[in-house]
Amino acid sequence: MDLQLLFDTYKEDLLYGRYVTNIHIEPLLKKYEEEFQVRIEGYSVLEKPIYSIIAGSGTTRIFIWSQMHGNESTTTKGLFDFISFLKSDEVLSQQLKEHFTFYIIPILNPDGAEAYTRVNANAIDLNRDSVNLSQPESRILRNCFDEFKPHYCYNMHDQRTIFGVGDEPKPATVSFLSPAYNDQRNINDCRQKAINLIAAMNDTLQQYIPGQVGRFDDSFNINCIGDMFQSLGVPTVLFEAGHYKGDYEREITRKLIFFALLSGFHAIYENVIVVNKTKDYFNIPQNKIVFYDILFKNVKINYENKEKFTNFASQYREVLFDNSVIFQAIISEIGNLDGIYGHAEIDCNREEFFGTDGSKIPKIDEKADFSIGKDRRFVNGQEVLKAFSI
Repeated sequence: MDLQLLFDTYKEDLLYGRYVTNIHIEPLLKKYEEEFQVRIEGYSVLEKPIYSIIAGSGTTRIFIWSQMHGNESTTTKGLFDFISFLKSDEVLSQQLKEHFTFYIIPILNPDGAEAYTRVNANAIDLNRDSVNLSQPESRILRNCFDEFKPHYCYNMHDQRTIFGVGDEPKPATVSFLSPAYNDQRNINDCRQKAINLIAAMNDTLQQYIPGQVGRFDDSFNINCIGDMFQSLGVPTVLFEAGHYKGDYEREITRKLIFFALLSGFHAIYENVIVVNKTKDYFNIPQNKIVFYDILFKNVKINYENKEKFTNFASQYREVLFDNSVIFQAIISEIGNLDGIYGHAEIDCNREEFFGTDGSKIPKIDEKADFSIGKDRRFVNGQEVLKAFSI
Protein backbone atom coordinates (compact mmCIF):
# COMPACT_ATOMS: atom_id res chain seq x y z
CA MET A 1 0.00 0.00 0.00
CA ASP A 2 1.66 3.20 -1.22
CA LEU A 3 0.28 5.70 1.28
CA GLN A 4 2.15 8.66 -0.20
CA LEU A 5 0.73 7.96 -3.66
CA LEU A 6 -2.78 7.57 -2.27
CA PHE A 7 -2.49 10.85 -0.39
CA ASP A 8 -1.14 12.71 -3.40
CA THR A 9 -3.98 11.31 -5.51
CA TYR A 10 -6.89 11.89 -3.15
CA LYS A 11 -5.90 14.86 -1.01
CA GLU A 12 -8.85 17.24 -0.68
CA ASP A 13 -7.31 20.40 -2.10
CA LEU A 14 -10.26 22.63 -1.17
CA LEU A 15 -9.15 22.46 2.47
CA TYR A 16 -5.93 24.17 3.48
CA GLY A 17 -4.45 25.80 6.56
CA ARG A 18 -5.68 26.09 10.11
CA TYR A 19 -9.05 27.78 9.63
CA VAL A 20 -11.72 25.22 8.70
CA THR A 21 -15.41 25.95 9.22
CA ASN A 22 -18.79 24.84 7.94
CA ILE A 23 -18.40 27.30 5.08
CA HIS A 24 -15.31 25.39 3.94
CA ILE A 25 -16.76 21.89 4.19
CA GLU A 26 -20.26 22.50 2.85
CA PRO A 27 -19.17 22.44 -0.83
CA LEU A 28 -17.46 19.10 -0.12
CA LEU A 29 -20.56 17.69 1.53
CA LYS A 30 -22.51 18.68 -1.56
CA LYS A 31 -19.97 16.83 -3.69
CA TYR A 32 -20.17 13.66 -1.60
CA GLU A 33 -23.93 13.44 -1.04
CA GLU A 34 -24.44 11.42 -4.24
CA GLU A 35 -22.03 8.73 -3.03
CA PHE A 36 -22.60 8.85 0.74
CA GLN A 37 -25.36 9.77 3.15
CA VAL A 38 -24.98 13.37 4.35
CA ARG A 39 -27.20 14.45 7.21
CA ILE A 40 -27.75 17.29 9.64
CA GLU A 41 -27.66 15.74 13.10
CA GLY A 42 -28.75 18.89 14.91
CA TYR A 43 -27.72 22.45 15.56
CA SER A 44 -25.15 24.27 17.65
CA VAL A 45 -25.79 26.95 20.27
CA LEU A 46 -25.82 29.55 17.48
CA GLU A 47 -28.01 27.35 15.28
CA LYS A 48 -25.30 26.24 12.89
CA PRO A 49 -25.83 22.76 11.41
CA ILE A 50 -23.77 19.85 12.69
CA TYR A 51 -23.25 17.56 9.71
CA SER A 52 -22.52 13.87 9.47
CA ILE A 53 -21.32 11.66 6.64
CA ILE A 54 -22.19 7.96 6.61
CA ALA A 55 -20.14 5.86 4.22
CA GLY A 56 -19.95 2.13 3.63
CA SER A 57 -22.30 -0.73 4.35
CA GLY A 58 -20.17 -3.12 6.41
CA THR A 59 -20.96 -4.71 9.74
CA THR A 60 -18.01 -3.14 11.61
CA ARG A 61 -19.11 0.30 12.74
CA ILE A 62 -16.60 3.15 13.14
CA PHE A 63 -17.69 6.41 14.80
CA ILE A 64 -15.42 9.43 14.19
CA TRP A 65 -15.74 13.06 15.22
CA SER A 66 -13.42 16.05 14.75
CA GLN A 67 -13.27 19.69 15.85
CA MET A 68 -14.89 19.08 19.19
CA HIS A 69 -12.50 21.94 19.89
CA GLY A 70 -13.22 24.50 17.20
CA ASN A 71 -9.60 25.60 16.67
CA GLU A 72 -8.33 22.03 16.10
CA SER A 73 -8.83 21.47 12.38
CA THR A 74 -5.93 19.29 11.22
CA THR A 75 -7.79 16.03 11.71
CA THR A 76 -10.79 17.45 9.83
CA LYS A 77 -8.54 17.90 6.80
CA GLY A 78 -7.20 14.38 7.22
CA LEU A 79 -10.74 13.01 7.44
CA PHE A 80 -11.77 14.67 4.20
CA ASP A 81 -8.66 13.28 2.53
CA PHE A 82 -9.82 9.85 3.71
CA ILE A 83 -13.39 10.47 2.52
CA SER A 84 -12.03 11.52 -0.87
CA PHE A 85 -10.17 8.20 -0.99
CA LEU A 86 -13.32 6.29 0.02
CA LYS A 87 -15.16 7.80 -2.91
CA SER A 88 -12.63 6.29 -5.31
CA ASP A 89 -12.66 2.96 -7.12
CA GLU A 90 -9.44 1.77 -5.47
CA VAL A 91 -9.57 -1.89 -4.47
CA LEU A 92 -8.83 -1.02 -0.84
CA SER A 93 -11.56 1.63 -0.86
CA GLN A 94 -14.10 -0.94 -2.04
CA GLN A 95 -12.92 -3.42 0.60
CA LEU A 96 -13.23 -0.86 3.38
CA LYS A 97 -16.71 0.21 2.30
CA GLU A 98 -17.83 -3.42 2.22
CA HIS A 99 -16.32 -4.22 5.61
CA PHE A 100 -17.04 -1.00 7.55
CA THR A 101 -19.75 1.57 8.08
CA PHE A 102 -18.12 4.92 8.84
CA TYR A 103 -20.16 7.51 10.74
CA ILE A 104 -18.22 10.78 10.61
CA ILE A 105 -19.00 14.14 12.22
CA PRO A 106 -16.37 16.41 10.64
CA ILE A 107 -17.08 19.52 12.75
CA LEU A 108 -18.83 18.93 16.06
CA ASN A 109 -18.32 22.52 17.26
CA PRO A 110 -19.14 24.79 14.30
CA ASP A 111 -19.47 27.89 16.49
CA GLY A 112 -16.00 27.37 17.94
CA ALA A 113 -14.67 26.62 14.46
CA GLU A 114 -15.96 29.92 13.10
CA ALA A 115 -14.68 31.92 16.10
CA TYR A 116 -11.46 29.85 16.15
CA THR A 117 -11.85 28.98 19.83
CA ARG A 118 -11.45 25.77 21.77
CA VAL A 119 -14.82 26.19 23.48
CA ASN A 120 -18.35 26.45 22.09
CA ALA A 121 -20.50 29.61 21.98
CA ASN A 122 -21.37 29.15 25.68
CA ALA A 123 -17.64 29.02 26.55
CA ILE A 124 -17.93 25.32 27.45
CA ASP A 125 -15.19 22.81 26.65
CA LEU A 126 -17.20 20.03 25.04
CA ASN A 127 -14.52 17.54 26.04
CA ARG A 128 -15.39 18.15 29.69
CA ASP A 129 -19.15 17.76 29.19
CA SER A 130 -19.60 14.03 28.76
CA VAL A 131 -21.40 13.59 32.09
CA ASN A 132 -23.51 16.74 32.32
CA LEU A 133 -24.32 16.87 28.58
CA SER A 134 -25.19 20.50 29.15
CA GLN A 135 -24.57 21.62 25.56
CA PRO A 136 -26.50 20.82 22.39
CA GLU A 137 -23.30 19.69 20.66
CA SER A 138 -22.54 17.23 23.49
CA ARG A 139 -26.04 15.82 23.37
CA ILE A 140 -25.86 15.38 19.60
CA LEU A 141 -22.60 13.43 19.89
CA ARG A 142 -24.00 11.19 22.62
CA ASN A 143 -27.25 10.59 20.71
CA CYS A 144 -25.30 9.56 17.61
CA PHE A 145 -23.17 7.23 19.71
CA ASP A 146 -26.19 5.62 21.36
CA GLU A 147 -28.04 5.13 18.08
CA PHE A 148 -25.06 3.93 16.01
CA LYS A 149 -23.66 1.54 18.64
CA PRO A 150 -20.10 1.68 17.25
CA HIS A 151 -17.46 -0.99 17.51
CA TYR A 152 -14.69 1.66 17.57
CA CYS A 153 -14.59 5.39 18.33
CA TYR A 154 -12.06 7.86 16.95
CA ASN A 155 -11.77 11.11 18.95
CA MET A 156 -9.83 13.56 16.75
CA HIS A 157 -7.89 16.56 18.10
CA ASP A 158 -4.90 18.86 17.62
CA GLN A 159 -2.18 19.47 20.19
CA ARG A 160 0.03 22.50 20.71
CA THR A 161 3.61 22.90 19.54
CA ILE A 162 4.89 22.74 23.13
CA PHE A 163 4.91 18.92 23.18
CA GLY A 164 7.92 16.78 22.41
CA VAL A 165 8.86 13.12 22.72
CA GLY A 166 12.05 11.25 23.47
CA ASP A 167 15.16 11.92 25.55
CA GLU A 168 16.50 14.36 22.96
CA PRO A 169 13.07 15.64 22.10
CA LYS A 170 11.60 15.68 18.67
CA PRO A 171 8.24 17.31 18.01
CA ALA A 172 5.23 15.20 18.96
CA THR A 173 3.88 15.24 15.42
CA VAL A 174 1.16 12.66 16.05
CA SER A 175 0.13 11.40 19.47
CA PHE A 176 -2.34 8.73 20.54
CA LEU A 177 -4.13 7.58 23.64
CA SER A 178 -6.17 4.57 24.56
CA PRO A 179 -8.10 6.33 27.35
CA ALA A 180 -8.48 4.78 30.76
CA TYR A 181 -11.91 3.49 31.70
CA ASN A 182 -11.39 3.66 35.49
CA ASP A 183 -9.24 5.45 38.06
CA GLN A 184 -6.88 2.49 38.28
CA ARG A 185 -6.14 2.70 34.53
CA ASN A 186 -6.70 -1.03 34.18
CA ILE A 187 -6.60 -2.75 30.81
CA ASN A 188 -9.69 -4.74 29.90
CA ASP A 189 -10.63 -6.27 26.54
CA CYS A 190 -12.10 -2.98 25.34
CA ARG A 191 -9.05 -0.87 26.13
CA GLN A 192 -6.79 -3.64 24.81
CA LYS A 193 -8.35 -3.36 21.35
CA ALA A 194 -7.63 0.37 21.25
CA ILE A 195 -4.07 -0.26 22.45
CA ASN A 196 -3.47 -2.85 19.72
CA LEU A 197 -4.91 -0.53 17.07
CA ILE A 198 -2.64 2.33 18.17
CA ALA A 199 0.39 0.03 18.05
CA ALA A 200 -0.46 -0.87 14.45
CA MET A 201 -0.77 2.79 13.42
CA ASN A 202 2.46 3.63 15.22
CA ASP A 203 4.29 0.90 13.28
CA THR A 204 3.25 2.64 10.07
CA LEU A 205 4.03 6.18 11.22
CA GLN A 206 7.52 5.23 12.43
CA GLN A 207 8.39 4.64 8.77
CA TYR A 208 7.70 8.32 8.04
CA ILE A 209 8.36 10.20 11.30
CA PRO A 210 10.69 8.01 13.38
CA GLY A 211 10.73 9.16 16.99
CA GLN A 212 7.95 11.69 16.49
CA VAL A 213 4.94 9.71 17.73
CA GLY A 214 3.84 10.31 21.30
CA ARG A 215 1.53 8.80 23.86
CA PHE A 216 -0.85 11.09 25.72
CA ASP A 217 -1.33 11.01 29.49
CA ASP A 218 -3.96 8.42 30.49
CA SER A 219 -5.20 9.93 33.76
CA PHE A 220 -8.88 9.04 34.06
CA ASN A 221 -11.52 11.77 33.80
CA ILE A 222 -15.06 10.56 33.20
CA ASN A 223 -15.99 14.09 32.04
CA CYS A 224 -13.82 13.54 28.95
CA ILE A 225 -15.71 11.93 26.10
CA GLY A 226 -13.04 9.37 25.26
CA ASP A 227 -12.88 8.13 28.84
CA MET A 228 -16.67 7.99 28.91
CA PHE A 229 -17.00 5.95 25.72
CA GLN A 230 -14.18 3.62 26.79
CA SER A 231 -15.97 3.11 30.12
CA LEU A 232 -19.13 2.24 28.18
CA GLY A 233 -17.29 -0.63 26.53
CA VAL A 234 -16.36 0.81 23.12
CA PRO A 235 -12.65 0.81 22.16
CA THR A 236 -11.77 4.48 21.76
CA VAL A 237 -8.67 6.06 20.24
CA LEU A 238 -7.65 9.66 20.85
CA PHE A 239 -5.74 11.28 17.98
CA GLU A 240 -3.63 14.39 18.60
CA ALA A 241 -2.30 16.09 15.46
CA GLY A 242 0.83 18.02 16.42
CA HIS A 243 3.78 19.92 15.01
CA TYR A 244 6.16 18.93 12.23
CA LYS A 245 9.18 21.21 11.83
CA GLY A 246 8.20 24.32 9.86
CA ASP A 247 4.67 23.05 9.23
CA TYR A 248 2.57 25.63 11.07
CA GLU A 249 -0.29 25.20 8.62
CA ARG A 250 -0.17 21.46 9.47
CA GLU A 251 -0.29 20.29 5.90
CA ILE A 252 2.33 17.61 6.52
CA THR A 253 0.59 16.53 9.71
CA ARG A 254 -2.73 16.12 7.88
CA LYS A 255 -0.97 13.68 5.56
CA LEU A 256 0.25 11.67 8.54
CA ILE A 257 -3.28 11.60 9.99
CA PHE A 258 -4.44 10.18 6.64
CA PHE A 259 -1.67 7.57 6.85
CA ALA A 260 -2.73 6.64 10.39
CA LEU A 261 -6.40 6.38 9.50
CA LEU A 262 -5.84 4.24 6.45
CA SER A 263 -3.29 1.94 8.07
CA GLY A 264 -5.48 1.51 11.16
CA PHE A 265 -8.57 0.58 9.18
CA HIS A 266 -6.47 -1.80 7.10
CA ALA A 267 -5.19 -3.42 10.31
CA ILE A 268 -8.74 -3.96 11.56
CA TYR A 269 -9.78 -5.27 8.14
CA GLU A 270 -6.88 -7.73 8.09
CA ASN A 271 -7.66 -8.72 11.70
CA VAL A 272 -4.06 -8.20 12.77
CA ILE A 273 -4.87 -6.25 15.93
CA VAL A 274 -5.84 -9.35 17.93
CA VAL A 275 -2.24 -9.84 19.11
CA ASN A 276 -1.51 -8.25 22.49
CA LYS A 277 0.57 -5.11 21.84
CA THR A 278 0.55 -3.65 25.35
CA LYS A 279 4.34 -3.53 25.55
CA ASP A 280 4.61 -1.86 22.13
CA TYR A 281 2.00 0.70 23.15
CA PHE A 282 3.69 1.66 26.41
CA ASN A 283 7.04 1.84 24.61
CA ILE A 284 5.65 4.83 22.72
CA PRO A 285 7.18 7.73 24.69
CA GLN A 286 4.78 9.91 26.62
CA ASN A 287 4.38 13.53 25.56
CA LYS A 288 6.19 16.13 27.63
CA ILE A 289 6.18 19.92 27.54
CA VAL A 290 9.68 20.82 26.37
CA PHE A 291 9.31 23.15 23.36
CA TYR A 292 8.80 26.78 22.55
CA ASP A 293 8.39 27.93 18.98
CA ILE A 294 11.56 30.06 19.03
CA LEU A 295 14.43 29.96 21.50
CA PHE A 296 16.89 32.88 21.58
CA LYS A 297 20.18 31.88 23.19
CA ASN A 298 23.20 33.74 24.58
CA VAL A 299 21.74 37.25 24.72
CA LYS A 300 23.04 40.10 26.87
CA ILE A 301 20.43 41.91 28.93
CA ASN A 302 20.48 44.67 31.52
CA TYR A 303 18.61 43.61 34.65
CA GLU A 304 18.48 46.00 37.60
CA ASN A 305 21.44 47.89 36.14
CA LYS A 306 23.50 44.73 35.90
CA GLU A 307 24.56 43.07 32.68
CA LYS A 308 24.00 39.33 32.41
CA PHE A 309 23.74 36.68 29.75
CA THR A 310 20.62 34.59 29.42
CA ASN A 311 18.12 32.97 27.06
CA PHE A 312 14.54 33.81 26.25
CA ALA A 313 11.75 32.14 24.31
CA SER A 314 8.74 33.17 22.28
CA GLN A 315 5.59 31.25 21.46
CA TYR A 316 3.20 31.86 18.60
CA ARG A 317 -0.27 33.02 19.52
CA GLU A 318 -2.84 31.95 16.91
CA VAL A 319 -5.06 34.89 16.03
CA LEU A 320 -8.02 34.90 13.68
CA PHE A 321 -7.75 37.82 11.29
CA ASP A 322 -9.75 38.39 8.12
CA ASN A 323 -10.89 34.75 7.93
CA SER A 324 -7.41 33.32 8.30
CA VAL A 325 -5.14 32.42 11.20
CA ILE A 326 -2.00 34.47 11.71
CA PHE A 327 0.82 33.60 14.10
CA GLN A 328 1.92 36.34 16.52
CA ALA A 329 5.22 35.66 18.28
CA ILE A 330 4.94 36.60 21.96
CA ILE A 331 7.82 36.64 24.44
CA SER A 332 6.93 33.89 26.89
CA GLU A 333 9.84 33.09 29.23
CA ILE A 334 13.29 34.38 30.22
CA GLY A 335 16.01 32.43 31.99
CA ASN A 336 18.43 29.56 31.62
CA LEU A 337 15.60 27.42 30.20
CA ASP A 338 17.41 24.21 30.98
CA GLY A 339 15.72 21.24 29.34
CA ILE A 340 13.76 23.50 26.99
CA TYR A 341 14.14 23.41 23.22
CA GLY A 342 13.03 25.61 20.35
CA HIS A 343 11.50 24.50 17.09
CA ALA A 344 13.81 27.25 15.85
CA GLU A 345 16.89 28.23 17.87
CA ILE A 346 18.75 31.48 17.29
CA ASP A 347 22.19 32.24 18.70
CA CYS A 348 22.42 35.89 19.72
CA ASN A 349 26.23 35.60 20.09
CA ARG A 350 26.21 37.41 23.48
CA GLU A 351 25.07 40.63 21.87
CA GLU A 352 22.76 43.06 23.63
CA PHE A 353 18.95 43.04 23.57
CA PHE A 354 17.12 46.27 22.66
CA GLY A 355 13.32 46.49 22.83
CA THR A 356 11.38 48.78 20.53
CA ASP A 357 10.86 51.06 23.55
CA GLY A 358 14.56 51.17 24.35
CA SER A 359 14.38 48.60 27.13
CA LYS A 360 17.31 46.25 27.54
CA ILE A 361 15.40 43.21 28.76
CA PRO A 362 12.65 41.18 27.06
CA LYS A 363 9.19 41.66 28.53
CA ILE A 364 6.87 38.72 29.07
CA ASP A 365 3.66 38.85 26.97
CA GLU A 366 5.08 41.53 24.65
CA LYS A 367 5.33 41.01 20.90
CA ALA A 368 8.64 39.56 19.78
CA ASP A 369 9.83 42.76 18.04
CA PHE A 370 13.34 43.79 19.09
CA SER A 371 16.95 44.18 18.03
CA ILE A 372 20.03 42.17 18.96
CA GLY A 373 23.18 44.23 18.89
CA LYS A 374 23.49 47.02 16.35
CA ASP A 375 22.76 45.06 13.20
CA ARG A 376 20.14 42.37 13.87
CA ARG A 377 16.47 43.33 13.88
CA PHE A 378 13.62 40.91 14.61
CA VAL A 379 9.95 41.35 13.77
CA ASN A 380 7.43 38.79 14.97
CA GLY A 381 10.34 36.66 16.14
CA GLN A 382 11.90 36.53 12.66
CA GLU A 383 15.15 38.19 11.69
CA VAL A 384 14.64 40.93 9.12
CA LEU A 385 17.25 41.16 6.39
CA LYS A 386 18.70 44.60 5.94
CA ALA A 387 18.22 46.37 2.63
CA PHE A 388 21.53 47.48 1.17
CA SER A 389 21.86 50.52 -1.05
CA ILE A 390 24.37 50.71 -3.90
